[in-house]
Amino acid sequence: MANIRLTVGQAVVRFLAAQHTERDGIERPAFAGCFGIFGHGNVAGLGQALLEAELGAHGGLKYYQARNEQAMVHTAIAYARMKNRLSTFACTASIGPGSTNMLTAAALATISRLPVLLLPSDTFATRASGVVLQQLERFDGPEVTVNDAFRPLSRFFDRVSRPEQLAEALLGAMRVLFDPVETGAVTVAIPQDVQAEAFDWPEEFFDHRVWHVQRQRADSQVLARAADLIRASHRPLIVAGGGAIYSEATDALRALVEATAIPVSETQAGKGSLPYDHPQQLGAVGATGTAAANEVAAEADLVIGVGTRWSDFTTASRRAFLNPAVRFINLNVASFDTAKHAALPVVGDARASLEELGRLLDGYRCGSTYIRRNQELAARWDRVVEAAYQLGHGPLPAQSEVIGAVNTFSSPSDVVVCAAGSMPGDLHKLWRTRDVKGYHVEYGYSCMGYEIAGGIGAKMAAPEREIYVMVGDGSYLMLSSEIVTAVAEGIKVVIILVQNHGFASIGELSESLGSQRFGTRYRYRDAATGRLEGAKLPVDLAANAESLGATVMRVHGIEELNTALTKAREVIGTPVVIHIETDPLVPAPSSESWWDVPVAEVADLESTLEARAKYEDYKQAQRPLLGADFAESQKGQDD
Repeated sequence: MANIRLTVGQAVVRFLAAQHTERDGIERPAFAGCFGIFGHGNVAGLGQALLEAELGAHGGLKYYQARNEQAMVHTAIAYARMKNRLSTFACTASIGPGSTNMLTAAALATISRLPVLLLPSDTFATRASGVVLQQLERFDGPEVTVNDAFRPLSRFFDRVSRPEQLAEALLGAMRVLFDPVETGAVTVAIPQDVQAEAFDWPEEFFDHRVWHVQRQRADSQVLARAADLIRASHRPLIVAGGGAIYSEATDALRALVEATAIPVSETQAGKGSLPYDHPQQLGAVGATGTAAANEVAAEADLVIGVGTRWSDFTTASRRAFLNPAVRFINLNVASFDTAKHAALPVVGDARASLEELGRLLDGYRCGSTYIRRNQELAARWDRVVEAAYQLGHGPLPAQSEVIGAVNTFSSPSDVVVCAAGSMPGDLHKLWRTRDVKGYHVEYGYSCMGYEIAGGIGAKMAAPEREIYVMVGDGSYLMLSSEIVTAVAEGIKVVIILVQNHGFASIGELSESLGSQRFGTRYRYRDAATGRLEGAKLPVDLAANAESLGATVMRVHGIEELNTALTKAREVIGTPVVIHIETDPLVPAPSSESWWDVPVAEVADLESTLEARAKYEDYKQAQRPLLGADFAESQKGQDD
């Protein structure tokens, strides 16, 4: 074939536009476009190449302008999550601070195992200009740049110092991006002089290329052993994680549990695996779980993890599963996760493995007493949720009432987006999810500022759905700039901006740890005491959102919120912000679970000493999850 002479930047754009993924016979573009903020380093390289693509000169990679580099990566991640990791965006930024602004989001992508391609600009490969603006100087390593900070945060990292290296770098990046085991942030750093350098590329490098996403089959003998363990158990429990959704295994999960009556609990990423009112649904499990799921978890003799990485919130810091004889089966495409808690490791795709497991369990069903009790516990918790929705607290409503109003008003296919503060925990236990993609809470990294950018990504991935972004004032102030991006692109998201004058989540945690909500309120510094305990700051976040171009509605109380939600539904092609003040001192219903955050062992404060005593009581029940003799675990078990 003939060669094509292009710059490295032009070659990157043309290559990415030709990449596709395929699973189950359905093919889709691998990249929905490229987000970029330009500066020296990428404006004349990737920026020029994206301009040519926009003008129709070879390649169809659409350019999107963001206002913050971290935010544009959040948007890409949210898009990839809504697309079940089968499509994403590329993100390019300038040298120095532009690129390192993407580091936080890179960590989020890798921790939450969601694909995003990062193209940070780098300093001169030739070093022809000496030390350039924003270049890091290390006395012991002149080859090190700020982009080396991406190495520990990326699942794949390469630096293209010569055009000849580009093909290997991009092919390696694609392999990792769409591998369900290895996926996360993928970084290809390209120095600014290399981006603009021309090279003769083989024409086949830009051919239509399809990356097949495999459904790995689990070992048949291991699946048979798993089926034997389930048949021998009396109180099995499934914990559905994000992998159950990303692998599109929810129909297989439903079929399995309807046949066996095994109850299901859900992690943050796995919420929505079953509708909230399904007979086998117990709801959220762990530190932010429901009383129903946690009561069943405490007594379970067999726990079947499906696509979960077992975070400390899911295990309530290893205090959720209290049966001394509890055993684990971990079904996951990543062997790394299957080995946790000394589990029987079932390495394979969730959907394919659940389908096979269902066949192996033909005729098995949980005992009738266990089934009735689980359904009674779920119904009892649902009454608790309804009471929290209808709390009638005043004069300011409780956060649970705001959640209830939005959840009740929304349609089953609508999506709630959140990431940080007290809201994710409340949503996990209170939001009634009715659709498999209706719950989008990013709780792997729980990054403040994800919410608005993530809502934009979710809407870009599912324009037919209404997106409700639930965000507190703390997270809003971290990264509200992407309202401007939504305005520019005509993207409608409904942002429920909860004003509670501080960091409500950390405030509540601080109080529980004996630190008296120190440093968590937005207050003037008191002249007499010198402490931040004066009057509330006169911050007008509604006015701020309006200045960024959003349609803003100020509401007071739940009745006005309901009216605003109705009006918001009628708005087309622009973001809507509904501003409501709540009482941060009203907690959501508790499931009496726990999260391990150490308390000062010695202190002068009585509040801290009391909190330490409670902490030590909780620690006594914390235990390593190292398996048990399963034969012994069956002795004395009832129906």
